[in-house]
Amino acid sequence: MTAGSRGDVAPYTGLGAGLAQAGHEVTLVTHEAFAPLLAGSGVRFASLPGDPKAELHSTRGRGLHRSRSGSAKLLKAVALARRIAPEMTDPLVRAARDADVVLASGSIAPLACVIAEGLGRPSMGLFLQPLHATRAFPPPMLGTRSLGPLGNRLGGHAVGAAVDHVFTGAVRALASEHRLAPVRLPFARRARERRGWPVWHGFSELVVPRPHDWRPGLRISGYWWPHDGVDRLPSELEDFLAAGPAPVYVGLGSATTPDPRRVSDHVVAALRAAGLRGVIQRGWAGLSAGGDDMITIGDVPHSALFPRMAAVVHHAGAGTTGATLRAGVSCVPVPVQFDARFWASRLVALGTAPGAIPLPRLDADALAPLLRRAVTDPSHRERARHLARLLAAEDGVAPIAAALERLDRP
Repeated sequence: MTAGSRGDVAPYTGLGAGLAQAGHEVTLVTHEAFAPLLAGSGVRFASLPGDPKAELHSTRGRGLHRSRSGSAKLLKAVALARRIAPEMTDPLVRAARDADVVLASGSIAPLACVIAEGLGRPSMGLFLQPLHATRAFPPPMLGTRSLGPLGNRLGGHAVGAAVDHVFTGAVRALASEHRLAPVRLPFARRARERRGWPVWHGFSELVVPRPHDWRPGLRISGYWWPHDGVDRLPSELEDFLAAGPAPVYVGLGSATTPDPRRVSDHVVAALRAAGLRGVIQRGWAGLSAGGDDMITIGDVPHSALFPRMAAVVHHAGAGTTGATLRAGVSCVPVPVQFDARFWASRLVALGTAPGAIPLPRLDADALAPLLRRAVTDPSHRERARHLARLLAAEDGVAPIAAALERLDRP
């Protein structure tokens, strides 16, 4: 069960496909818009209401860009999600009734766990971000500025409480409409923590080492690479790649921007100032570029495109961060919202990125020198290639399959 943007869904298509190959019957429960991602995966689909892209482009969604601080963005996102959450209760209950085990993403875990417990189903967390409180770093949703060991941990608990708040109305609907026992989410969360509710994290310890103060039961499995139903690039893109030196990819994925034209113009100006060709992904932000040295594309598999790039400029979502590391290419993160600054800081610390530019500060003068360093400084590409070799040896699916075999079931 997962909800949110494409980045909140795509990793589970690959994990689900791997579990299906291991003999499990898997259903991915998420928004209808993402059903095509499962083509050929062997994973079933169950639909959740809501259109994340439409929400982000709505007046409420655009309001996220007017908030500069991580805490302000989080509060607005909580208000947006809280309005939508009650609509998800019916399809989630239906899916859980038909399941032996409920696997919950971090974006929907509080509600999914209450449903699973109310129906007597075992459950397990499958998180894409390190959401549990720790002294080691501040909550990923609040940025990268350390609050000190105690402040970091308290901030993590505060974010957990905010996520619980999203589902308060939805949990009331469970009690009134589905006759499940009424639950107070803060108590339910503390009860799960006390009994060591198992949570696996779909990233590598090479990227985020496991915090020493995490409780038992919080584990890191390695990345869950998305299922790519199509491994070929469009012919027009192939022709562009063959017509000159390796270009730079620029895309914001499922992130949005209030002024796509301005962002596109700055990106094109920066690429040309650095003497680089560009592959511009339209994405949810609506970026575009013209000219013989630029091509605008739709969705293509990152696994097929990124290894052929001179560098990657991206929004530093969890999934795209992993895809860039997997491809072994240097990058320039342009964090947009939520956990993006956290992942951008990890890329810089790992040495695969020369620096990061938050979207509000993006212009040609800031981007062009970072592009030059990303492409011409061999240390960034060498570090990226080294990490890619190490990541290729990891299997993020196997620990989940083994954990399912150990999970207690009625």
